[in-house]
Amino acid sequence: MSERHELLIEEPGHVELTFKVNGEESRVSFDSRKTLLEVLREDLGLTGTKHGCELGECGACAVLVDGEPLLSCLTLALECEGREITTVEGLSRDAGLHPLQEAFADLGGAQCGYCTPGILVTAKALLDRVPDPSREQIREALSGCLCRCTGYQQIFESVEQAILTLRDRKASDG
Repeated sequence: MSERHELLIEEPGHVELTFKVNGEESRVSFDSRKTLLEVLREDLGLTGTKHGCELGECGACAVLVDGEPLLSCLTLALECEGREITTVEGLSRDAGLHPLQEAFADLGGAQCGYCTPGILVTAKALLDRVPDPSREQIREALSGCLCRCTGYQQIFESVEQAILTLRDRKASDG
């Protein structure tokens, strides 16, 4: 625990922490044994992050913590106190859907949609780090995200379309 954050124990086994979730401060009280996935879904009502395998093998629960993809099913919520958390709900802002979300909808990157939130936040982390990744870099970044519906081709094409959209927006803004 850092010195600047105070851990409050309300009753045995319960803690109250502050997270910055999708750009907003959230103070939440929960059982100290809960995973980040459980706190996001059950205590904060952010159900976009999916509960998949609970083993860290499918990627459906991926969220961004301080901009890096993290499997929320394997992370105790206590570990994220005071950190910046972005869920799939945080990708869209006042301006509408993120280009990744638009491309997935337009190109069929999302079939049943169960794996999609984890893929989207993982792809966003890649694009934030590498604005123009190769197909191989996309494949590598998403290698921990399992999808049983698309066969991955539409997923890769959707990410590549989002790259073009982001490039076009940047060119028109600058």
